[in-house]
Formats: sequence, C-alpha cells, structure tokens
Amino acid sequence: MRLYLTALNPTDSVLDGFLPAAARLGLPVTVLTDQPGAWPALPGDAEVAGADVRDVRAVLDAVYRTDPPTALLSNSDHLQTPTALAAQYLGLPGKDWRATLRAKDKRLTRRTIGDAGLDTVAAVALDPDDDPERAGNIPFPAVVKPREGVASEDVYLVGDPAELRHRVAKIRARRPDLPLLVEEYLTGELHTLETLGDGSDLAVLGTWRTGLGPPPTFIEASLEWAPRLPSTVLDQVRAQLDALGVGFGACHTEFVVADGRARLVEVNYRLIGDRMDLVLAELLDVPLFEYVIGVHAGTALPPLPDPATLARHARVEYVCADRPGTLLAAPGIVDTPGPAGVRLGCRPLRPIGATAPLTRTNRDYLAALHAIGPDPETVEEALRDFRVALHWEIRE
Repeated sequence: MRLYLTALNPTDSVLDGFLPAAARLGLPVTVLTDQPGAWPALPGDAEVAGADVRDVRAVLDAVYRTDPPTALLSNSDHLQTPTALAAQYLGLPGKDWRATLRAKDKRLTRRTIGDAGLDTVAAVALDPDDDPERAGNIPFPAVVKPREGVASEDVYLVGDPAELRHRVAKIRARRPDLPLLVEEYLTGELHTLETLGDGSDLAVLGTWRTGLGPPPTFIEASLEWAPRLPSTVLDQVRAQLDALGVGFGACHTEFVVADGRARLVEVNYRLIGDRMDLVLAELLDVPLFEYVIGVHAGTALPPLPDPATLARHARVEYVCADRPGTLLAAPGIVDTPGPAGVRLGCRPLRPIGATAPLTRTNRDYLAALHAIGPDPETVEEALRDFRVALHWEIRE
C-alpha cells in the first residue's frame, strides 16, 4: 500500500512535513506532480512521478500504474478538487469535492454563505472581458482579487471606481484570462482558524492573529498565537464552514472580527502555509502531518490538546524583500535557544543567488522567523533581538 500526494512545485509542507511523517508511519510515498523536474531526489521509499495533476483522469491513471493506494491527498490549493474526485472514485476517505470547489472559488464561497443566511458580502465577479463598471454597486473601499487566487497575489484595496479600473487593467495586462472578484472591504482584526477533521469530528487546532503590511496590498507580515477568541466568534466561523461542507482533513480559514462578528475572508482547504504548519506542529507538540495522513487513510482523529489551555506562546515574522533584485547574502537554517526557554528558528524561503521581482505578495518572503516560549512578552522580545542579529542583502 502507498501514500499518493498530488503537488505542483516543491513545498516545505511536503518535503519537511508529509514525507518525514510518511516515513515514520512506514508508508512508501509517490508524489504526483506536473513539474517532476523541479523536485529534488526524495529519500527512502519516496518517489516523484509526472502527471497532469489538475486532471482527475490523469491522477487515476498514475495511481493505477503502481501500488494500491492507502491514501490520496493534496496540500495544494489548486489541486483539492481533482484530488477529492480521484479519492472518491477510488473509494478512499477524502474531502467532498463540492466543498473543495466552494472553498477554492471565492464567489461560490460568498454565495454559499449568503444562501445559508449566515453573512452577506457585496461581491461581483468579473470575467476576463467584463467591464469593471459591472462592480459599480460595490461600496468603497473595496477589494479586487483573483476569483481563485492564492498568496495575496493581485489582491488590492481600491478606494474608488477609477482606482478599480486602474488595478483591473494592470492585472489583465499580465494575466488576461484571469477571472476576478470585486467585493466590499471587511474591516476588523484578522485571524485564522486551523482545523482538522475525520468526517465525524472537527478539532480546532488553534487560531492566529495576523499582522498585515501597508495597503493597498495584503501581504502577511506576522502571525501571533491567539487561541482565546470568544466561543461565540468561533461558533460563527464553524457554522460558516459547516455551510461550505468543510469537515474532513486540514483547513486554514481566514476571517475578520469586529464587534463580536466573524466574517470570512477566504477558506484554504489545506494546512496553513509558509512554514506555519511546521511551527504549529512544534507548538502543539503533536505529529500533525501524521494525523493528516491518518484521517485520509481512514483513521479516527486522536485526542488533541485544547489550544486555549496551552502553556506556550508563539510568534512568526516574515522577512520580505523591499526591492527587486538578486539575493546576495542571507542566513541559512538557524535553530537556537533564546532566553527563558524560548526556541528560536530561521528558515530561508529564497536561496542566495536567486533573482526575483518585487510582487508585494507572500512571494516576496526571504525567510520565516519564529519563536516559541512561555508567554507573549518573552517571545516577542526574544524574536526582536534574534531578527536584529540577522542580515539579508539584495542588489538590484
């Protein structure tokens, strides 16, 4: 029996999370990807196989060519629906493909939540040939973003119809076939909810408070552990996830809270990314990736710690490029103890020598820094001192 993972480009979640977890479980792994040349040689019983992973028939063909599957899953936003359909066809535990579609397509997310009577967000979808004037009834400020986007790419705050037209024209000049969504700007404090379900039980792994960079873009600059949100807020978010059909496997949900009201920003039906999943596993001190594999293999979800009673705190900060160019100097992987029992870490997200444009998205990340310790004040101080001691250099 074999674990099959569908993926696009290599990610830390797969290389540092799922592959070591599968090895600990004694499972051979096949990574199915449409970019096999981009992947490194994998250790042990893991292999890479080429397949058009956006096509459910190609995924099935690739699975049938080798060992019978014990589980089939993906941690890619783009591949949740074809992977869910393939798992269902094979009779394997998996996500409801309708729920993956509702989560991925932000217009369907809004429509589903509205039809359930849980929240109404003013939103207008723009097909590639639509005039931005179609969104004239949306209140300003508004947000324009790809209907199925990721990584904050091409997400902008716009203040009036003229700015909306400008942003849409700029996006279409680079991505002419991209469907867009224009929606009202949701004010409030930005949080995440991390969940894991086995189809019967849905466990809350925890919540993070997200700090954003300056507008008009929405790049995530930091995340701080914030597990003690009011139960009424969590109940609102869970009700909206129930309406979408989210209840199996890992899910990362972003929402804002204002005056006790929780409003969804987006639902990413996979683990939280940008190394946050690995930090979360360390913070909770649980084999998170093994648990995700387990539910996809038909294992019931084991008991998990109550995040609200966890006697540890964590903070993650991202070092972002402030200009286009070539990265000339950067720290490598760093793991070091800090004061008062704080654990500090640095993980590079761009290799030295890489040349990249400035995108004002998560793709500008140079490194992820994290600190895990006994309390917020100690963690924040240790992380600040740790960051000051590190150096990055970009030459245009």
